[in-house]
Amino acid sequence: MLRDVSADDALPSWLTRLTADEWIRQGLTELTRAEQRLQAHEREAAVLGLRRAAGMALNGALSVQFRAWGRTYVEHLRAIADDSAVPDAVRSAARLLNDVRLDKQPNVVRLTPPSESAGWLEAAKTVMAHAYAVVHGSVGRSS
Repeated sequence: MLRDVSADDALPSWLTRLTADEWIRQGLTELTRAEQRLQAHEREAAVLGLRRAAGMALNGALSVQFRAWGRTYVEHLRAIADDSAVPDAVRSAARLLNDVRLDKQPNVVRLTPPSESAGWLEAAKTVMAHAYAVVHGSVGRSS
């Protein structure tokens, strides 16, 4: 389901608590926190933060072009991974973030190569860049 949002459209209340630009800014703030967690080798918190950052930015996109991507940040990422209206690179980035395993095992420390965590960071940035482009009109809107 896709519809451009006009002044007369009623968006879900959870989506309207911030403007589209404020959602993008919140996502950028969360991205900074996630990067700090990656640097501190806090794998689980970092991945959750990256997902949250991408999802917050997607709320911005949903504010201007509503789609049935669910309510939560995780639901947004799952939905765009399969949304053919979203560019391939963005779908791939969402899939990468969705596929990071966070299962904890007692007394086991999972080491993450820097290249792997850098890939997660770039994936979050790709999703966020798409959301920014939708918010600012360079992609995703019908004429």
